[in-house]
Amino acid sequence: MGIKAIGVDLGGSHVLATIVDDQGSISQRVEHEIADRTPEAVVETIAQAVSDVMALGKDKTYAGIGLGSPGNIDAATGTVRYSPNFGWHDVKLGSMLRERFDVPIFIGNDARCATLGEYVHGRLILGTQGGAGEIGHHQVRATDGFYCNCGKTGCFEAQASGTGLIRHALAIAPSFPRSVLVSAKPEKLGSKSIRKAAEAGDPHGVAAWNRYTEDLATGIANVIAFVNPQTIALGGGVAAAGKFMLDAIHPRVEALTTMVPRGKTNVVCAILGNDAGAIGAAEMARRGGLTTAAAAPD
Repeated sequence: MGIKAIGVDLGGSHVLATIVDDQGSISQRVEHEIADRTPEAVVETIAQAVSDVMALGKDKTYAGIGLGSPGNIDAATGTVRYSPNFGWHDVKLGSMLRERFDVPIFIGNDARCATLGEYVHGRLILGTQGGAGEIGHHQVRATDGFYCNCGKTGCFEAQASGTGLIRHALAIAPSFPRSVLVSAKPEKLGSKSIRKAAEAGDPHGVAAWNRYTEDLATGIANVIAFVNPQTIALGGGVAAAGKFMLDAIHPRVEALTTMVPRGKTNVVCAILGNDAGAIGAAEMARRGGLTTAAAAPD
């Protein structure tokens, strides 16, 4: 078995640090919450998570540390040019972390890392400025959608992410004054609880789930029109709904698919689930960076 790597998935509210072998298996994981989104505070949280997971591992050397971050990333330097999730501009994340650790460090976009994790032997298309594949920021409800941190309205990510599901539930909450979902502390409402309420037939949960899956299906149908892929793999926490989610979106995706034959695009749940980003980040470190050359088949 080859040398292991550290894979880090930087989310908007947490940092997941893992030890990953060359088969994509995670042996150790540490997760820390992000309370302060300033670059210095986030770097401190990342460094703590990496140090903690290294302390759990038995290995003394690693191929490197790979970190998947939201936003537009300069893969050569590890600079976050722009991240709407954090409100960052030109944050030298790579340099800040290299001051902390004496191992190679590589920074890439979190979605591209997740893609690499799902399809390890693929060749990634990064775009001229590393921004290829930002489908989360095409608009599915440009006039009546939720505000997106990127500055637009109704982005796919704003409408059809786990956070989007919560926003749907809160938006229609006044129509369900006796809803158990918001009867206690609305600020503690989570996407998992909404999904479970929908599965149980709760009216509020079902209504929010229907709005969410409608936007999700619309975005997926748009992606099919954009690039006509063979397979679309849905990751993230909400994808844990599995068949319940797929059964909800398939009919609308088919109805909105017009320019290519219907029924030819496989829409499935990602195999690696929430671990895809961390596993892909570790693979990025093992390959020496997130570039088309580094990500090419061995």
